Formats: sequence, C-alpha cells, structure tokens
Amino acid sequence: MNEQRTPLYDALIRHSHKTKWSFHVPGHKNGAIGFGGKQNKTFASVLPIDVTELTGLDDLHEPSEAIQEAQVLTASLYGVNSSYFLVGGSTAGNLVMLLSAFQENDVVFVQRNCHKSVLNGLELAGLQPVFLSPGIDPVGQFATGLTLEVVKEGIRKFPAAKGIMLTNPNYYGMSVDLKEIIHYLHENGLVVLVDEAHGAHFGRDGQFPESSLEAGADMVVHSAHKTLPAMTMGAYLHFNSFRIDEKRVKHYLQALQSSSPSYPIMASLDLARAYLARLTPRDFNEIKKDGDHFRKALNRIPQLNVLTASAGCVMDPLKVTVQSTTGLTGYELQEKLEEKGIFTELADPMNVLFVLPLGRIPDLSALIEAIQGALSDGMFHKEHSRIPLQREGTGISPLAVSYKEMLKMESAEIWISHSSGHIAAQSVIPYPPGIPLIAKGERISDEMVKNYQYLLEQGARFQGGQGKKINVYAEQKEE
Repeated sequence: MNEQRTPLYDALIRHSHKTKWSFHVPGHKNGAIGFGGKQNKTFASVLPIDVTELTGLDDLHEPSEAIQEAQVLTASLYGVNSSYFLVGGSTAGNLVMLLSAFQENDVVFVQRNCHKSVLNGLELAGLQPVFLSPGIDPVGQFATGLTLEVVKEGIRKFPAAKGIMLTNPNYYGMSVDLKEIIHYLHENGLVVLVDEAHGAHFGRDGQFPESSLEAGADMVVHSAHKTLPAMTMGAYLHFNSFRIDEKRVKHYLQALQSSSPSYPIMASLDLARAYLARLTPRDFNEIKKDGDHFRKALNRIPQLNVLTASAGCVMDPLKVTVQSTTGLTGYELQEKLEEKGIFTELADPMNVLFVLPLGRIPDLSALIEAIQGALSDGMFHKEHSRIPLQREGTGISPLAVSYKEMLKMESAEIWISHSSGHIAAQSVIPYPPGIPLIAKGERISDEMVKNYQYLLEQGARFQGGQGKKINVYAEQKEE
C-alpha cells in the first residue's frame, strides 16, 4: 500500500479541473460568487475545492471511494483497525469515544487535567465520572500524567468502573509511559480511551514518545491540526478494539459531525497523513536537531529558563516551555514576544509554550535574534507569587451529584470568592489550554477558589467564571 498517495485531495483537484458550472451548494459556486476585492483573492485558491458530496467525491458518513481510501491509508500508517476523519477536531472524537464506549450511569475514571470536551461528553452520555489526579510538575506548576498507583487505588475504591479516559501527553508535551497502566486496566476488564490530541506525530522513527496506540489503547483521538500540517478542526479517531462495538462508533460519528463536512479540512487530513508517511529518518533527525538548537539558544538567553521533562515523563521534542528569570509572568513574557511578531501557543502565570513545526524551523537564526531583542531592555519585575497546585486527599474524587440529579436542581449566581463548599452548576475553564479548573457538579474547594483568584490576578482568560461569579446549585437542607 502506497501510504504517500492522496486519494481525496486528488479527487478534489480532478473535480475542480472538469467543473464548468456549479448548481449545487455551497453558495460561493466554486468561488464564482466571491467576497469582492482583496477578500476574494485570499480565498481564491481554496473555494474551488470547498464542495459537497458530488459524484466521485464520496460521502464522509458512508464512505466507499476517495474518503474511504484515505481513511484506510491513515489506519495503515497508525497500525490500527480503523481510522476516521473528524471535521470537528478532537472535541468530536472525545464525544464519540465516550458515547460509544459506555452506557448511561457507567462509572468511568477520568484524568483530572482533561480537556473541557471530555466533561461535555461525560454529561451527554450520562456517565458517573471519578476524577483521578495526575502529578504536578514542580517547576512549571502544571498537571502532567497519571501513575499506576493512582489507577490501582481508583479501581480498589470503585471496582464497578467500566473504563478510563486518559489525557496524554499533557498540553506542554510531557508524556508518561502508558503500557503498564493500559495492561493493568485491560486485565481488570476496563476500556481505555486516550485523548492524545497533541500526539499525532508520536511513535515516529524513535524520535518522539511512544503513542498510546502502541501501548494498546482501545480508541485514541489525534488533533492532526496541532502538530501535523492539517487545517484547524482536522483530527483523526483511531479504533483498535474488540471491547467496543464499532457500529456504535459509526453511529455517533454521523450523529455528532456535520452532514455537510468541509472538504478542504478532509483533504488536509489526507495530505497531512501523506506528509507524515513520507518523512524519512534523515528528516526526523533534522527536525530534532533544529529543536535542540532552538532550546540551547533559548537557554543561553539570561532572561529565560527552558523547562525539562518532569520526573517519570518524556518530553515531546516539538514542545518548548520557557519561563522568565526576571519576574515576568507568562502572560507578560508572551506579550513581549508578540511585539516582535512571535506568536506562541499559550501562556499561563509562569510559562510560555512554543509548538515547533514537524519540519525545519524557518529563519531560525532570525527567530532567536528576535527573541533576544524582545528581552534585552533590562526589564525587571518583582517576583510574582507562585501558588503550588495541590492534590486534595487521595486525589480520587467523584462528582458531588450526578448529571441526572443536576437536571432537577435550581442554581443561583454567587461570587467565586464565596463559593467554597458549594456545588458548581457550571465549569470554570482557563482558556487556553481548556483544562477545567472547576468542573460542573464538583464541590468547590478552597484550593479551587485560591487558584481561580491567582489566575485572574495574573491575567488569565476564562470560559465561565466571568465577572468573578459562578452559578452554583441550591442544596436542600435536611430538617
């Protein structure tokens, strides 16, 4: 099988060459009805392939031609039973995994530093999540991954659990070895789902961490648009399990994805897979050399400190996390870089994250010089406060009330500063990275409130928790 073929992209190009008149959706008619002026020039190259399910272009929800061939090539590259194209990002994949793998009221372990889409999937599926706390990086002060000991303790306390939703690597590129964890879970009859959004390039040529697919996960989602050259919202869902009914997976794929999927996004998934397939050992070596050079150059800048992998973790070479040594918060450091035209993936109170390309870094010397220029004005700030992220108790916690119970409960808005002890009726999520600080249905703790206030003071943006208020459930008092 020639994994460098691009059947869907090729079908779209053939179609664009033979089209003379368009009497189908979308309304731009292959670009004939444009936006006018410079806007039309911007979109001119992509509109001819922004089409619909026409003859020869297949159907994402019942593929049998070009899309099917492209998906088979993807499954072959990743070594799985089936791969599916997602046009709603890893968000769609996380929802599909949870809805297809479990039944309503199933107890499911969830890594606490999950993406917000996981919480939405848990609620839509009516599951009973039990959160397992990951380790905390002592330097970066962000969550990393789970240990086997925490997983074992979870199973001891909740033996009825049906499966687990893992997040690996974390947003900062730190990955734990999942082989033992997945083997232990399977031995105990649990299904293993992995949000590996940031690891679509994992397992390639020994230069990157091992993929959870190699470790034996049942289903895995990859955000191809994060580290592969796919368009935003392009992702893969990989199925590799006898424990899950694949018919349910297909049902939820068509239920949760648009009936008018984007052909440019799907074509970019086809191209991204072919790009990954044709990278040679020499290419991977050059990519790693560029990343190493970049890290070393940043470490030579006195105003910066480059983070290394946490204990028990492996660092993705495409992720570089830096901190200021002059007292700047991550947000302030990011702002300084943006003034020089350098736009990074995210900032938090302490860190700035660079996501490197799966290719050569363009103008690397000029980039390093620009970073040096951004930090060369002798800035000094007082050291910002650092509040360690802490686990509470055993680090294993179910929701205070079930999603079904929440439907019957009334809520009221209160100040977050006064919310400790209440049950959250909404999630509070710093964005980016989209990892919930407070999850809907959790009992709010003092630590959650303190961390919210700290993040707010440092300049974090939130989804939920705006105006320093949160909706909480009104609990009935026992007489």
